[in-house]
Amino acid sequence: MNRKALGHVDVKMPRGGPDAAWWDRLYETDRPEYIDQPSRAAEAAKVLRGLDRFQRLTGAYRVCSRLTLGETDGLAAPRILELGAGRGRLTRRLLADRPSARVTVSDVSAESVAALRAGPLGDEPRVDLRVVDGTRIDAPDGTWDVAVFCFALHHLAPAQVVRLITEGTRVARRLLLIDGWRHPGFLGIVPLFVLTGGLTQAHDGLISLRKVYSASAVTALARQSPTPLHVRHRFSLPGYLAVSLTATPDRDPAPAQDAR
Repeated sequence: MNRKALGHVDVKMPRGGPDAAWWDRLYETDRPEYIDQPSRAAEAAKVLRGLDRFQRLTGAYRVCSRLTLGETDGLAAPRILELGAGRGRLTRRLLADRPSARVTVSDVSAESVAALRAGPLGDEPRVDLRVVDGTRIDAPDGTWDVAVFCFALHHLAPAQVVRLITEGTRVARRLLLIDGWRHPGFLGIVPLFVLTGGLTQAHDGLISLRKVYSASAVTALARQSPTPLHVRHRFSLPGYLAVSLTATPDRDPAPAQDAR
């Protein structure tokens, strides 16, 4: 693969964007979540269980499926790459909503992919399971129609976000990033974190809300990609930032294989 080298990345850019207000800079935190600490495996497992309950309760997988399929341009058999699949619930929803879809389910954790292979997705002919690092994807340009990365962008440092954007828009015609909307008002959902996963889940949920990137931050990081990109962002209920990124016409990705 021919990849252009990344230039300078503003690693100190605030999560609220280059023009973040003073209160937003105070709101931001660099405190680590349990899920990002290998030494806190027990707490991380509790967080992941609580997060799964929270996302099912709030209809997050349904929202992410709708947003993802909305990026497929009406293709009858879209090729979708899910990055950071976790328990694979989004893929199950995608296949239920679009039975003709073909989904590559991936995670950076070999253990997570092994667990998915042992579950229902392991026997699903419409699914390909792979270990994939979203910042270094071993696949040709234009392999997928859409790559989607849900609820994990805030775990990445700015330089990693730029690499993810660069790789995601190389291997897919569109990259969709979905995460929480950055606003202190959403701290009001912390009690729901307590209900779905106890204080352990509330700990990570509170930190996540303070680490999510704003739309202006993602746009600024996308501009640091070596490939010119078109960026669209929107607010999606009940409280998500959805960013769609595509390469500008000066790059000619592989044509989509529409099975209609």
